[in-house]
Amino acid sequence: MKQNERVFSGVQPTGNLHLGNYLGAIKRFVALQEEHECLYCVVDLHAITVWQDPESLAHNIREVAAAFIASGIDPAKQIIFNQSQVSGHAELAWIFNCVARMGWLNRMTQFKEKAGKHKENASVGLFSYPNLMAADILLYRATHVPVGADQKQHLELARDIAQKFNNDFASSIEKCGHEEGFFPLPKPLIAGPATRVMSLRNGAEKMSKSAPSDMTRINLTDDRDLIAKKIKKAKTDPEPLPSEEAGLADRPEAANLVGIYAALAEMPVSDVLAQHGGAGFGAFKPELIELAVQKLSPISEEMQKLMGEAGEIDAILIDGANRAREIADPVMARVKEIVGFIGK
Repeated sequence: MKQNERVFSGVQPTGNLHLGNYLGAIKRFVALQEEHECLYCVVDLHAITVWQDPESLAHNIREVAAAFIASGIDPAKQIIFNQSQVSGHAELAWIFNCVARMGWLNRMTQFKEKAGKHKENASVGLFSYPNLMAADILLYRATHVPVGADQKQHLELARDIAQKFNNDFASSIEKCGHEEGFFPLPKPLIAGPATRVMSLRNGAEKMSKSAPSDMTRINLTDDRDLIAKKIKKAKTDPEPLPSEEAGLADRPEAANLVGIYAALAEMPVSDVLAQHGGAGFGAFKPELIELAVQKLSPISEEMQKLMGEAGEIDAILIDGANRAREIADPVMARVKEIVGFIGK
């Protein structure tokens, strides 16, 4: 089985996709498709590690797919699908449950953060989430994964699982004609400094879809007027913008708005400050609003159009799942052979 360079990434359908999701992930997905074979997955199996309202989940699955397409991912050239339509994700995750060690999962910081003091009440799925993530990647024998800081530990675990599988079944793998191991060790794709988008009301907190106030974030579904309103009301400080990056130290709200401008304009923060240093926020915010509306409102408008055509989105997801299975099914069949299962 020839190994091709392949990118896999996924986004959870948990509602309220926002500017942080766009700049930190989806915008990068659009760029990656120019030079890579990509699979972009709506990871709905991951979403149900915490309870989801069924109607809302169905809506959110379509909304993530709409965001992919509206942002510029071409579903005819790349594969867009939702995870639950490809049974290999769950099948391989179970095998990896039997390969991964409890000690590895106990070290996962994200589970500790999400479960908090009530980990006994957390779902088993939330605990074994990293094994499913490893299955997502390795089911397609993906070689590269775009990751943010909060996912690096999970990718390291995926590499550990791949290596242990290769070691545990080395003789069987060799009989199947894979001298260097069956699963590749996926590598992180890091494209320069990540854009860390913070709350519009508190520069010390990440922009979050779960924050109670909608004014803390710019949603990808916000229209022009709402984008403008949220930026106008974004928290700032009374000082003018500095001319150099060092001047943003201890000014989290200023740093956040400048960082958003830089990311949307695709220019270094230093260049933004060279242009706007000395200006107050009364002058800078209108410039940021104009840029944000220019970049984001076409996405919002296209998403709303697509969401009005649910059948079209469903057809794209079904087609993507069929194409994903063409890659996944032979991999899963070979995994079963390697492990020792019999039957078709």
